[in-house]
Amino acid sequence: MHRTTCSSTIEYSNSGFEGEVPLKGGGILSGFYRKGVDERIEILKEISGLGEEDIRRLKEGLTIETANVMVENVVGMFQLPLGIATNLKVNDRDYLVPMATEEASVVAAASHAAKLALPEGFKASSTRPVVRGQVQVIGLDDLEASSLRILAAREGLIREANQFAGSLPNMGGGVIDLKVKTFERPRRMLVAEFYIDCRDAMGANAVNTVVEGIAPRIEDLTGGRSLLRILSNLTTERMARSSVVYRRDVIGDEIIEGIIAAYDFAIADPYRAATHNKGIMNGITAATIATGNDSRAVEAGAHAYAALSGRYLPLSKWRRDNKENLVGELELPLALGTVGGATRVHPVAQTALKILGVSGAGELAEVVCSVGLAQNFAALRALVSEGIQKGHMRLHSKNVAIMAGAVGGEIDRVARIMVAEGNVRASRAKEILDEIRGSPSG
Repeated sequence: MHRTTCSSTIEYSNSGFEGEVPLKGGGILSGFYRKGVDERIEILKEISGLGEEDIRRLKEGLTIETANVMVENVVGMFQLPLGIATNLKVNDRDYLVPMATEEASVVAAASHAAKLALPEGFKASSTRPVVRGQVQVIGLDDLEASSLRILAAREGLIREANQFAGSLPNMGGGVIDLKVKTFERPRRMLVAEFYIDCRDAMGANAVNTVVEGIAPRIEDLTGGRSLLRILSNLTTERMARSSVVYRRDVIGDEIIEGIIAAYDFAIADPYRAATHNKGIMNGITAATIATGNDSRAVEAGAHAYAALSGRYLPLSKWRRDNKENLVGELELPLALGTVGGATRVHPVAQTALKILGVSGAGELAEVVCSVGLAQNFAALRALVSEGIQKGHMRLHSKNVAIMAGAVGGEIDRVARIMVAEGNVRASRAKEILDEIRGSPSG
């Protein structure tokens, strides 16, 4: 094995891996995708310090008993492949990123985009993990007077609300602010917003508990009736940001100009912006699911943020710097947790967090945001060069072979022929399969 400190390069021999392996981080795992599943797990075991229980979880997944506790009316499990994105460096630290997705090419694309950004990698930051909880109040005659009464009692309300915040205040979190807003249309109503530092939790349960607990006091102060008492998934106080520089000498002027032109298309047209942002969420959602976080909440917040200006816009930005390199930036609300919820119930999510080795929710958000930016670059680079289908269909070819009925060694044979022909279709897979089975060697 050879490792160079400047680029955190780790190379493994084709027969497995040998030599010193870091306890955390990924670097460049040369040929990781060529290895068998057991070989990949052994590499993870050495890098991330996985134990036998972690390996069992990866191989067996969720049990029916645990599933029956997590949701209602359980009849089985719907599983997703769990892949590892390699080569991601964020804030000078290397990460292996678990990604749960059914879409071919997502993990490979993120890994390749991350590799092209080395040795510098991505720079990321995150804000305080604050989520707002909303108490909707209806049936009020004087919105202004009601608002003033709440604001006059602000300090006391914050103290009272923190009584419902569990252990958060003792951990440096809990309710930190209270604001009020009013609406005349489409209905007269007042909304009291409590801002809650959720620490390393995603925060939905904590926030909902707080606003439900404090709602009767809001009713007493206003004389109105509280209706909705729930968090907002547009967590503009809980933001993640990532940036990356792709060097001109690495990707070339044509790719740079193409990506900037594609970005301009997304600014101009919301129909393109939706697909642009979907490419970002390919990475973010896969990492969110893998760590047991709420992917629907993350997606709702991201798309709402994209439309916050009144127009639906791309979440990322792409431009040239003064050296003509390509600079990418991504900012979005990202409420992720490393404690509570499914992150501590789902056994594979626990192991995924161990593989990541993040210290808390803020670091997790920074890594996941960087994955989204890498995924965006990979999609745009493919679109402005060979097209999105070439690489995608090559990686999708095995799925097509299986759909045609291939089993065992037939799968690789059928896939290789389709890729070589540039004709990855179910009808062609069936023809090839019939030829293989009808031949003496088949």
